[in-house]
Amino acid sequence: MANKPIEPAERLSLVSEYYFSRKLKEVAEMNAKGMDIISLAIGSPDMPPSKQTIDKICEVANLPNAHGYQMTAGIPEMREAMADFYKRWYNVDLDPKTEILPLIGSKEGILHVTLAFVNPGDEVLVPNPGYPTYTSLSKILGAKIVNYNLREDNGWQPDFDELEKMDLSRVKLMWTNYPNMPTGGNARMETYERLVKFAKDHGIVVVNDNPYSFILNEKPISLLQVPGAKDCCIEFNSMSKSHNMPGWRVGMCLANATFISWIMKIKSNVDSGTFRGIQLAAAEALRNSAEWHHEANIETYSRRRQWAEQIMDVLGCTYDPKQVGMFLWGKIPEKYADVEDLTEKVLHEARVFITPGFIFGSNGKRYIRISLCAKEDKIKEALDRITKLKTE
Repeated sequence: MANKPIEPAERLSLVSEYYFSRKLKEVAEMNAKGMDIISLAIGSPDMPPSKQTIDKICEVANLPNAHGYQMTAGIPEMREAMADFYKRWYNVDLDPKTEILPLIGSKEGILHVTLAFVNPGDEVLVPNPGYPTYTSLSKILGAKIVNYNLREDNGWQPDFDELEKMDLSRVKLMWTNYPNMPTGGNARMETYERLVKFAKDHGIVVVNDNPYSFILNEKPISLLQVPGAKDCCIEFNSMSKSHNMPGWRVGMCLANATFISWIMKIKSNVDSGTFRGIQLAAAEALRNSAEWHHEANIETYSRRRQWAEQIMDVLGCTYDPKQVGMFLWGKIPEKYADVEDLTEKVLHEARVFITPGFIFGSNGKRYIRISLCAKEDKIKEALDRITKLKTE
């Protein structure tokens, strides 16, 4: 008798392997052949955390009693540092005991919040273009994706008139991301105020993903600054981008005590907390000086941005010079029928990996994204290669 075949769960048919996971394998194969690909695709900061952050993790790692399981809710020192950080930079008051839940990165938070608020078949508002994980995790968990449009002519802000015309009766969550990735559209207090009203009017929980507010941005703001926002909104923040700690996996979920308790029910059944050394080092990082932030997040990225803008110019792309964040988002020339006509040419002929905008949704199909997470000499070399390609 033939063996019964083993099949994967049906949910796997709803998603594909993450674009960068697939594409980086191809880039690795090209590098193995000696092609020396310059990657301007991934948003992984290439600079180290502050010295005090590194010193603290080294100190704690040498303690014999620091290596056991930790509380899922995070140690008090880190939660208090997160509350102080929000008060210092955003003037938002948070109770470190009940209104803050540390995360092992924001991607984990997307999973936990969806599990806590959304039943299979419920609807979730997802921006187009937007971070692909909002869509993929919602699909995996059985939610129905309802896209809402972000457009360049509206500053990549939600179109509330369009939203109000939609059937919102089954919508439980709305994902927002300001400053926006991939477009670089900055956060606006008027947008945040309208989001809070929208959430209250329709009984929808708005979740704002806010990891980019310090990158090329002199005035970081938070959705939670709006009066009443904590009643109906959740905010994520992350130390990956603003504190040069992407591999440390430290984020935070901020909301009212009831919401946090619901999310904690999920999280406590999934993980067992973060290494104590990482938590104490994160607390040190949250106390970085304003001068550190300015040098790391504004001066360094400003210098890199100038080279990235020249790449856009050489490629004939248009872009908003006021955009913020660690990427540069540009619209491709009309002569290209498809964005991959451009990105694949640049990859295989100039040996520079840049991101096609279609991976962020249909509204990104005429755009490319250049990461600023590379040393200036590498971005300049990428510019030289692309310039040479254009003149050949």
